[in-house]
Amino acid sequence: MTETSIKADADGPGSRLARAERLMAQKAYEPAHALCMEALAADPQAAGAWFLLGVLAADHDNPGKAAELFGKAASLDLDDPRAPAQLARCLIALNRRDEALTQAQVAAGRGPADALTLDTLGVVYSRAGLHDRAIGYFEAAFAREPRHASFAYNLAASRQFSGDFDGAETAYAQALALDPDLHRAWSSRVQLRRQTSEANFLPELEARFSTADSAEARLHLGHALAKTHEDLGDFAQALDWLIAAKAAKGRQVGYDPRADAELFAAAQATFPPGTAALGHRSDRPIFVVGLPRTGTTLVDRILSSHPQVASAGELTNFGLVLKRMTGSPGAFVLDETTLEAAGDLDLRKAGEAYLKSVEALVSGSGRFIDKMPLNFVYAGLIHRALPNARIICLRRHPMDACLSNFRQLFATGFSYYDYAYDLAHTGAYYGGFDRLVAHWRDVLPADRFTELAYEDLVADQEAETRRLLDFCGLDFDPRCLAFHENAAPVATASSVQVRSPIYATSIGRWRRYGPGLAPLRQALEAAGVQVED
Repeated sequence: MTETSIKADADGPGSRLARAERLMAQKAYEPAHALCMEALAADPQAAGAWFLLGVLAADHDNPGKAAELFGKAASLDLDDPRAPAQLARCLIALNRRDEALTQAQVAAGRGPADALTLDTLGVVYSRAGLHDRAIGYFEAAFAREPRHASFAYNLAASRQFSGDFDGAETAYAQALALDPDLHRAWSSRVQLRRQTSEANFLPELEARFSTADSAEARLHLGHALAKTHEDLGDFAQALDWLIAAKAAKGRQVGYDPRADAELFAAAQATFPPGTAALGHRSDRPIFVVGLPRTGTTLVDRILSSHPQVASAGELTNFGLVLKRMTGSPGAFVLDETTLEAAGDLDLRKAGEAYLKSVEALVSGSGRFIDKMPLNFVYAGLIHRALPNARIICLRRHPMDACLSNFRQLFATGFSYYDYAYDLAHTGAYYGGFDRLVAHWRDVLPADRFTELAYEDLVADQEAETRRLLDFCGLDFDPRCLAFHENAAPVATASSVQVRSPIYATSIGRWRRYGPGLAPLRQALEAAGVQVED
């Protein structure tokens, strides 16, 4: 925001709001709040005051309250695009996608917008999976304020998702030139391309890591260092950097393996042997599930290259439907309480609600892919709600699967992957996953639930592709073998890899890391997982 964005009136609410906005920019929330309340006391219709209160609520991680306040501001000032744009951002954070897109359209229709509002709209469209629409807003925001590092970063990420790697490299470089302390840009930039002995950032990364004063900074810089050493063939050093990168953040999140053990037990109880599946009979959904980094994006690209299949991306819709229908307490969508309550729902209605929730994403009557890895927890409930849906669960050698999760820099605000800060915790989590999938294998029909080994897909792409298509009731199409030519955006950690044909270099990767992976192997064996050399 800028001072000129609120009209000052020396004798009225506008003067207070101009001062409040300056205070907000300095994070002086209490005096800013007081000034906003004074402005509203003088004029309850002061849209600017409602807007600033929305900013205050959003800054304090209360998107529900912020949405209410931004909505009030948007209704009072029908010319300012800022309030509906910020409302859209809150709604997308609340997983209210359709409402968010409506408000984004309202904001776009209100005429010229400042750079922050343009960037906000880009964020909304990006989080909605509409990356082709997002990129134009990011470009406009950065063009308007070319000294803003975060705008350059968002543009870079959008270009990467869209497959424009040269453009992404340029924008990441611009972001770091503007702000060398933008740590997430370091990790993103290094992931974009293979580092070489002639072209890398090791000296600067090491210097920055040594002086980093936050767990978040060490996490991003350490991951960048680990990726660089992997590319240079020094895997033991890469593992040391990964452990160093994750240590402080792991202590900060305080992960407790017992919580996931209880979650998996609750999931298993949602479909005891002999359970009838009486849900909605649609066969449109194809759920691709499994641990992250085990080939879920690859399978999504293969299947969505078929002319009769569309990819809806990684959706949280099924879990959100259950959360809303159960009314279970707590902030987490996926938790033990919700799973326990979901078993008593009318799951046919849950299936109908899920299908309705994805209509805007996958219009028509064709097949579509929901590629949320964590949906493996819901497999029993998915089958009860949508008995004709197909569920494909990716599997991978346990050491490779766990190492790939440990190597991954997950979104730090997404606590469901907190196990990945520690090798032993990752092994224990895999053990719970393995036992739950074994249960699904025993109780779900083989023509509705299947497992696919990543190694088998790499070894014989055509045979496994034909098997998957047959499982889904689809005819073979050769375009599925040329999945790397699929130009659709990819907003996952595999955004670079799936632009290339299948390769086998990641199979058996764990063997390169040596004795440093001993804690992982011990944890897997303790969890009853057999590890074959």
